[in-house]
Amino acid sequence: MSMHELTPEIASNFARLALAHVEREYPNKLDHVLNGPEDVHGPRALHPIFFGSFDWHSCVHGYWMLATLLRLYPRSAQSAEIRALFDRQLTVANVAAEVAYLAEPMRGGFERPYGWAWMLMLAAELARHETQDGQRWSATLKPLANVFVARFTSFLPKATYPIRAGAHFNSAFAIALALEYADVMRDKRFGRLLRGRAVAWYANDADCQVWEPSGDDFLSSALIEAECMRRSLDADRFAPWLDRFLPRIAQREPAALFTPATVSDRTDGKIAHLDGLNLSRAWCWRSLATTWEEKDPRRALALDAATAHLKASLPHVVGDYMGEHWLATFALLALNA
Repeated sequence: MSMHELTPEIASNFARLALAHVEREYPNKLDHVLNGPEDVHGPRALHPIFFGSFDWHSCVHGYWMLATLLRLYPRSAQSAEIRALFDRQLTVANVAAEVAYLAEPMRGGFERPYGWAWMLMLAAELARHETQDGQRWSATLKPLANVFVARFTSFLPKATYPIRAGAHFNSAFAIALALEYADVMRDKRFGRLLRGRAVAWYANDADCQVWEPSGDDFLSSALIEAECMRRSLDADRFAPWLDRFLPRIAQREPAALFTPATVSDRTDGKIAHLDGLNLSRAWCWRSLATTWEEKDPRRALALDAATAHLKASLPHVVGDYMGEHWLATFALLALNA
């Protein structure tokens, strides 16, 4: 995995990895509120689709990765196995059970906002598929996507402040992913809500002070905010915003954003997050680089920073299960940016 572009070989490796864990029920870290003793169940009983990959959200983005790879490489060695998985798991009954779980009391905050956003990314990816199978899977999953659109729509107007932490609760990451759904589905009303909230939260941010990485970051709070605003503003408005937000990129400052994080123990689930930080920074740097002209020195600096971060963590996507159950997703974001 030393290459820094998505190739059929890397895609095949990623597909094999995801197929090995999306139906692996244990070990499992549940996000589950017990309303009574009748709620004591194992992961598969609670979530007939997304019971694997150590936790619900990782299973969701494992499916997103498989759906993406199937679209990009429909004749890969794993394509038949991916189709069989989707036929087996993405059924009307299973989706109804996932929806019913969410309707129970005390589950309004389930997986907010990270799992919400990844579910919409999966729905957006399936909607891109032009095959009959892809359209069938997309239609089957739609009721579950609708639940999370409704939850975003209810929650965002009352979210006075964004969450800027570098892990699951980050608001900018959630909006960036949800915007992909809104744009693919041509849901202009939802898109306006998402973009309006991003502008309300971040439009006045300037001269970003970078206090990262923290010990369990897998997102750069600075770069993911920039990526969120890239998706939220048109080019004429984004360019001056970015100039204000990160005014010294040409001087490679803040230096922390150009320096890959050190991962001291990949068997520790929290410390292993730092490989995800490197991969998600690579994704953001590559995406942001597209906003500068070729002659702009910041473009080359951004691409060099992305390469350095990929070199640091791409070789470690496979290894301990603490990283294996999710890191390839972030690698795919970076390689496909």
